[in-house]
Amino acid sequence: MLQFLHHCSIRAATYTALDEPRLSPLPKRVKPTYMAMDKENQIIGYVVPIFRGSHEFQSGLSDTEEARAKESAGYLARRDLFASGVESEHIEHKSHRTVMRESAERISLSKRNEEYHKRLNEDSLMHIPEFVIKPRSHTVWEKQCVRLHCTISGWPEPRVVWYKNNVSIDPMATPEKYKVESSYSVHSLEINKCDFDDTAQYRVSAMNSKGETSAFASVVVKSESWSLLHFHKIKLNLMCVCTAAPCLEYGVTFETHLVEKFGVSFGREGETLSFGCSVIIYPSLQRFQPEIEWYRDDKLLVPSKWVQMHWSGDRATLTLSHLNKEDEGLYTLRVITKSGFETHSAYVFVRDADAEVAGAPGAPLDVHSLDANKDYVIVTWKQPAVDGGSPILGYFVDRCEVGMTHWAQCNDTPVKFARFPVTGLVEGRSYVFRVRAVNKAGMSHPSRVSEPVAAMDPADRTRKGPSAPWTGQIIVTEEEPVEGVVPGRPCDLSVIEATKNYVVLSWKPPGEKGHEGVMYYVEKCVSGTDSWQRVNTEIPVKSPRFALFDLAEGKSYRFRVRCCNSAGVGEPSEPTEATTVGDKLDIPSAPGRVVPTRNTDTSVVVSWEASRDAKELVGYYIESNIAGSNTWEPCNNKPVKGTRFICHGLTTDESYVFRVRAVNAAGISEFSQESEAIKVKAAIRGGILHASPTPPYGITVLECVRDSMVLAWKQPTFIGGADITGYFVDYREVIGGVPGKWHEANIKSVSERAYRVSKLKENMLYQFQVRAANMAGVGIPSLPSETFKCEEWTIAVPGPPHDLQVQEVRKDSLVLLWKPPVYQGRDPVNGYYIDIKEAEADFEMWRGVNEKATDKTFIKIKDLKMGESYVFRVRAQNKAGVGKASDSTEPVEAVTKPGTAEIVVNVDDDGVISLNFECSNLTADSKFVWSKNYVEMTEPERMTLETKGSKSKAIFKTPSEEDLGIYSCFVTHTDGASASYTLSEETLKELLKVSHDHKFPIIPLKTELAVELLEKGRVRFWLQAEKISANGKAEYVFNDNVVHQGEKYKMNFDKNTGIIEMFMESLGKEDEGTFTFQLQDGKATNQSSLVLIGDVFKQLQKESEFQKKEWIRKQGPHFVEYLGYEVTPECCVRLKCKVANMKKDSVALWYNLIRIIKVCSLLKYIISKKDAGIYEVVLKDDRGKDTSTLNLTDQGNIAEKGFKTFAAFVSSADTGNRLILMFFIDRARVAGGLPDVVTIQEGKCLNLTCNIWGEPIPEVTWLKNEREMVSNDHYILKFESGKFASFTITSVSTSDSGKYSILVKNKYGTESGDFTVSVFIPDEEPGKKK
Repeated sequence: MLQFLHHCSIRAATYTALDEPRLSPLPKRVKPTYMAMDKENQIIGYVVPIFRGSHEFQSGLSDTEEARAKESAGYLARRDLFASGVESEHIEHKSHRTVMRESAERISLSKRNEEYHKRLNEDSLMHIPEFVIKPRSHTVWEKQCVRLHCTISGWPEPRVVWYKNNVSIDPMATPEKYKVESSYSVHSLEINKCDFDDTAQYRVSAMNSKGETSAFASVVVKSESWSLLHFHKIKLNLMCVCTAAPCLEYGVTFETHLVEKFGVSFGREGETLSFGCSVIIYPSLQRFQPEIEWYRDDKLLVPSKWVQMHWSGDRATLTLSHLNKEDEGLYTLRVITKSGFETHSAYVFVRDADAEVAGAPGAPLDVHSLDANKDYVIVTWKQPAVDGGSPILGYFVDRCEVGMTHWAQCNDTPVKFARFPVTGLVEGRSYVFRVRAVNKAGMSHPSRVSEPVAAMDPADRTRKGPSAPWTGQIIVTEEEPVEGVVPGRPCDLSVIEATKNYVVLSWKPPGEKGHEGVMYYVEKCVSGTDSWQRVNTEIPVKSPRFALFDLAEGKSYRFRVRCCNSAGVGEPSEPTEATTVGDKLDIPSAPGRVVPTRNTDTSVVVSWEASRDAKELVGYYIESNIAGSNTWEPCNNKPVKGTRFICHGLTTDESYVFRVRAVNAAGISEFSQESEAIKVKAAIRGGILHASPTPPYGITVLECVRDSMVLAWKQPTFIGGADITGYFVDYREVIGGVPGKWHEANIKSVSERAYRVSKLKENMLYQFQVRAANMAGVGIPSLPSETFKCEEWTIAVPGPPHDLQVQEVRKDSLVLLWKPPVYQGRDPVNGYYIDIKEAEADFEMWRGVNEKATDKTFIKIKDLKMGESYVFRVRAQNKAGVGKASDSTEPVEAVTKPGTAEIVVNVDDDGVISLNFECSNLTADSKFVWSKNYVEMTEPERMTLETKGSKSKAIFKTPSEEDLGIYSCFVTHTDGASASYTLSEETLKELLKVSHDHKFPIIPLKTELAVELLEKGRVRFWLQAEKISANGKAEYVFNDNVVHQGEKYKMNFDKNTGIIEMFMESLGKEDEGTFTFQLQDGKATNQSSLVLIGDVFKQLQKESEFQKKEWIRKQGPHFVEYLGYEVTPECCVRLKCKVANMKKDSVALWYNLIRIIKVCSLLKYIISKKDAGIYEVVLKDDRGKDTSTLNLTDQGNIAEKGFKTFAAFVSSADTGNRLILMFFIDRARVAGGLPDVVTIQEGKCLNLTCNIWGEPIPEVTWLKNEREMVSNDHYILKFESGKFASFTITSVSTSDSGKYSILVKNKYGTESGDFTVSVFIPDEEPGKKK
């Protein structure tokens, strides 16, 4: 640039006055503008030198720097150029040594001054700040100004900061609202044009090196009632309010009145809107003109192409041409005279223009340029309130050079973040920007263009002259660079902004760069690596700012910067910390509860709770909807920063609901919950007061000492549109029965319904009143209390308990809660007595509930009569006795209301134990309040509280004995919905057992794992579960290894029956071990194992092999019953067996040792014991053979019975394929001779004889009716020759009828014979039993 200046035919034109020879050659503080011209004398721009002044306060150079600058060729050239041949100024050159010596002397002098002040201000003089005069609380009307002032002493001089609700006040941020002044030790805060939001607690903090102290004051702003406020000095009958008291100046008092005022206005984008007021000033002076000021949202407006102001002498008018949403806001007209000022305000709403494409979003607004540099600028904007019915996908940023008409799009893909860095600008040129929103339907209208911004170094911008009006181009000159110096490292590199679309870096230029300008290269690398990659490889950047795009979202990067100039590239800066690509700024959370309040017949005041933990909050959008419809309309198109907004333009008598969203650069939050429906009508009592609480009542004294009294009161019957946030207490003296002036007892509201009023006078009479406050405002005060005397209580017994509450009202019981007395008496309170009576009963009907004092502050009262109304009171006792009773409760009816629910304990599938309560009559303001032993659990350590809709639960974290107690839940803003649950030790044990079963569920089994053998020797392992779902699974494990379906193992899982099976064809040695079935059904599991080792396994293996052989055996002729024996009634021994699967050519061979007994032959011979032996039967045919043996040796069973003589024969039985071999032996037998039935006439003689057989000779016994008989004269019993037994009855009678038996017995066996004797009388028919 310098080369262009010196070697081209360019001359700098100064003001023509400098060319006049009669003027002084030394211009006095002139700031000339220098124009650059080409050879044809055409102006092409401005020449702005970097170094312009010759004095330190102009150039900012030190003495030595200025000397070096003046010695340079550039300085000489500019001196000659600017002076135009006049006498040059005198310059005193100083050596480097002289400069250093003077600098050292200055430092030495400064140190001596500091030491002097230190000696002067000894520690004994230093003290903490103290308030000589504290700030005083004020109550003012809206639109008035208020000043808080105080006097503070302290050394060192304290630093004073003002706070509003513990948030520091920055007067520079809102100079039109706050003004802070400090003069000597007097400090003040002035609040201009107070409104409802200024109602707060203000704190002034003074701090020095010795400490910090604070003082508080409250400001309460009340709404003005236009019908009550008037000034008697106003002669004209005009509806106006003068906010400044009239004053006299030059003998004239001006009274200003505004008439024909502008009201709430509605416009649409692109339209022109005008509004104003007529102004009447009394007295009217011909030449006097007031000062007219217009404000938008408390910011002074200046005329521009968008805003035109007009004053006709009696009317002030404001015209907004081509409306945009930026024009929406509260407009205020201020008319200023020598006697004060008059204001009027009204809101202007600007609605979106019709979209070019149906469903397209509204245009963005408030486009601004930030952090402009040589080739870089950040563009910011605000999101529109209207998204067109579908979410906004992002925004496009456009730029245009000043003086041009061509718009260029800056980003290829839409960005969601409402901030975007624009790079690639041409240094020295000016730009304007606009933004468009896009959704799936299409593109919005472009926003209003931003103010022009020049692409240049911020330091140059502070020194530059005005931009050329035709192009805005700036030509910046620089000095001739010194001989090549490689620049040093950039410093203070940091990431100032990071989103998922881009990352912005910022750094400071190096200290070592010479006089030559530097440029920068930016490098990046992925965290965890050391591979650095240059980002801007082609063109280095000139600005100490850079935006990086196309980074991978979710990855971490480090960055560093290098400087470069004509001498080379310098060393890199220190790298940044790892930065993860992603949005660092979160979208704000949804605002809290929304409370609408009636205002006028076309407007509603909407208040809401601010979004929690919202960062960089821009404001809120409010939407309204006619109840019952689903059409939401925006109430504001420009975000509002407060939490209260008046929605205008509503239809009278229609019911509306409202919702709110929060906005920041990251996006727009979710909607808040919808408010309750409100009918649009004028407020009965005016504005916001309609939502404030009704007065408290029942003010009583709980304790009294010499200079203070503790008061208690009852909650208002109607709390207004929101929860009560606190109470304010006022007091006044009563002297001679005449009340005095009310004084505020507390500056900061108290949340409890009890408060100690201090600094009272002993023995003085006082009255008190209480006001309740909520987010809508402070309610009207209560009626004055009774007159109380401030004197110290000396009684020994305690004072009355207070704050009695009733919960869990049922038809026969309720729970009464109270708070301990404030005044304890001489000794601590050790118990309470509760009294009860029917609500309509006389005072004498009070009776006690508990005979023994309870040490708790709650009690459950039982045995109430359903439908009866009761009142209660509580008395406290200590060692001295029982104190005064509390105030009685309101009447409570013993009835269980419809929909009353109880707390239900539940153990979920994860084993989590919880207490659950559901309320069916919730309101929008209702909250669930959980308590343990009736003490509220705000942040319980051992429980987690969750509420969803109408259900709330208290979840135990780690249940133990510490959790034993009474748990209750109370629902606010209902008709007393509450319940309790007692967790006892026994109940806890049961719940823990159920919890364990749910945490670790087990699939129940009908049978454990078992094994059985099937046909062919197959082995079946099986078990049966009681119940299993279709999702059940089973694993088969052998010796800790999972086995699967294959040749060796066959599995079957019947989920209907729960039977799980595994089959094996046979068992080998390798199959010895443990078999396990593992079951899983969801979270439930179980397993069963079977151990087959040692003898158990060998026995099973042997049986399996046997069964397999048996199956093979049964494929041919085989024995169903193996060879055995039996003794027949004929005293024969029969060898028999049962065979099957015989066919025609099948044969059966009998063997006795070696001799073969042929089949189907009968052998009769006398044999002896020598025939004893092993008998064998063999079945065979072409399919196979089978063998069965029987041992009839001396060791066999039959041999033990003894053989004497027997006959043997072989028979082939046709039925059952039986083979029989018979042996005869001498067993005791009744051979015959006895009839079955004997019928005999009475008086006759009966004689029976039978044969007896057996060797040895059997013993004979006769029985009658199972009783042994003895031989006598009537019964003659004989046994002769060992073979014949006789039975004789002489003279038979009817008593001889019955059952008779003979029993014979020897060592080989026993046998009996039975017969029946029937005696009849001759007259009866024979055969009839007697």
